[in-house]
Amino acid sequence: MGTLCGNVHAAPGASGEGFGVLSRFMIKTCPLMVILLVAACSGPFVTIPGGALDGELAAIPSDWAFTDEISTVQIETNPSDPYSVNIWALGMGPSLYLHAGANRATWVKHLDANPNIRVRIGDKLYELASSRVTEEAEFAAFADAYELKYGSRPRNEKVSEVYLLRLSGR
Repeated sequence: MGTLCGNVHAAPGASGEGFGVLSRFMIKTCPLMVILLVAACSGPFVTIPGGALDGELAAIPSDWAFTDEISTVQIETNPSDPYSVNIWALGMGPSLYLHAGANRATWVKHLDANPNIRVRIGDKLYELASSRVTEEAEFAAFADAYELKYGSRPRNEKVSEVYLLRLSGR
């Protein structure tokens, strides 16, 4: 009697012949192919962090309104050992904002140690500096704009408990 993966012990010509071999082959090779594909990318892959970002270095815009139609950007932190992730971003006038909520993610820790950050939007790369938002009025303006763009407000709106980073020119 076969199993969900086929009867790997069945005689040639029996029902399910070769299915067990194929299953074992796929189990062994699919993860390897995914790892190779991810390793070939310089930037992050979906939720898997990447390394140094590439792109055309661009002048910092005076207004980030063009990001209103872009939900996700890529950021690179830790220049000595580049670390990049995909993240939502919100432009408000001359600043671009990143929100980690109460999660002190790896990229947040990196920016605590070194505020320099690179942001890739499309094929353009922007070199910026980060600073943590601590003023309630600025956070409230961000939360309103965040709701307009993403359809919900940040889960925690206590500015002292969250990591909201303002990005601007170095």
